[in-house]
Amino acid sequence: MIHSLEGLWNADPSKRKQQNFFLVAGPCVTESTDLCLEVASKVKMLCERLQIPYVFKASYRKANRSSLRSYTGPGDEAGLQALSEVRKQLSIPVLTDIHEAHEAAMAAEVADVLQIPAFLCRQTDLLQAAGATAKGVNIKKGQFSSAASMQFAVEKVLATGNPKIWLTERGNSFGYQDLVVDFRNIHDMQQLNVPVLMDVTHALQIPNQAIGVTGGRPELIPLIARAAVAAGADGLFIETHPNPSKALSDGANMLPLSDLPQLLEVLVRIRKAV
Repeated sequence: MIHSLEGLWNADPSKRKQQNFFLVAGPCVTESTDLCLEVASKVKMLCERLQIPYVFKASYRKANRSSLRSYTGPGDEAGLQALSEVRKQLSIPVLTDIHEAHEAAMAAEVADVLQIPAFLCRQTDLLQAAGATAKGVNIKKGQFSSAASMQFAVEKVLATGNPKIWLTERGNSFGYQDLVVDFRNIHDMQQLNVPVLMDVTHALQIPNQAIGVTGGRPELIPLIARAAVAAGADGLFIETHPNPSKALSDGANMLPLSDLPQLLEVLVRIRKAV
């Protein structure tokens, strides 16, 4: 049985504050079934020990890449099959991105949560197609968006009759090649009566590099994660990989899997304190 996600959609802030934060984590893309199972099994054991609700994340296809030469995935069938194996073998829920409305139904056959990428958070057809599946919908706030403007993305999904919505903060564009995190956004998006996550790793990207590969500052992952939990984030989004230098996508801003236990132990203590 897949553990229940119902408590993670709770719109009552007072009840959410009584719970531990939840974790969405995994590699950027489904490089292989073996990699997905390796990461998911290790994170699952860690989260069970620390009593952190866990959702496995990997994109079956990456459509928004810097360069034509960038890796986009193993193919839709193989990518979705990898997610299916994680869900079946480990009995944990899975999350994956979709980029076009016609992908929603296909991805919903496997995924428990459909994620709307930040660049696409205004796409009405995409949001409503995701909502119509009755699966969870995680909408990443655009790098160009304010917290208040995300009410319209939420309304588009609610209009389908689906209340299972998360919003994710991932930083705002600062000039051409940097992002900054305004932690007020966590509070402000929570006023829309939905749980709010902090995308720790993507907030530390250095985009728009001339070489066509996004850079990052992974050494600041603990800083952003600690601040997000202290600010009251309901969940954390962290991309992690056994060897980020070998990752086929977003390795420059990923957390080494071996560093995750120590980080989560600290974050759980902060959550209890606040």
